[in-house]
Amino acid sequence: MKVVLQRVSSASVTIDSKIVADIQKGLLVLVGIEDADNQEDIDWLVNKITNIRIFGDENDLMNLSVKDIDGEVLVVSQFTLHALTKKGNRPSYIKASKPEIAIPMYENFVSHLQKELGKKVQTGIFGADMKVFLLNDGPVTIVIDSKNRE
Repeated sequence: MKVVLQRVSSASVTIDSKIVADIQKGLLVLVGIEDADNQEDIDWLVNKITNIRIFGDENDLMNLSVKDIDGEVLVVSQFTLHALTKKGNRPSYIKASKPEIAIPMYENFVSHLQKELGKKVQTGIFGADMKVFLLNDGPVTIVIDSKNRE
């Protein structure tokens, strides 16, 4: 699984001119799923996302996690994170899981994230044409790949 974490002051998802998800201070999590992903990837990423210290403390140092600040989380599925761009100019998405695999994994990921945070996680709608609005705070943007745990 690949995720892009963005520390945000606010973020929302709009579908067909209707806001379906909306958060204030917290994390926007873009998540891409491939067939090789499993429960171990979900568990590792959920732990990393909920505990990564990228929010400012009283000295404005990045020492606090989204849990520490009681921040909100918005998760958006993004198969394009698995784009292969080595050849040509049209990305290939062959590594991205098809919906029959990706949807249960995505739902499992969101469920585990909610359990770890102890609160509801906002989401987009899997496979929908979404407009994602965000006010990136910092900007702070971090890419994490569960297959590359360095």
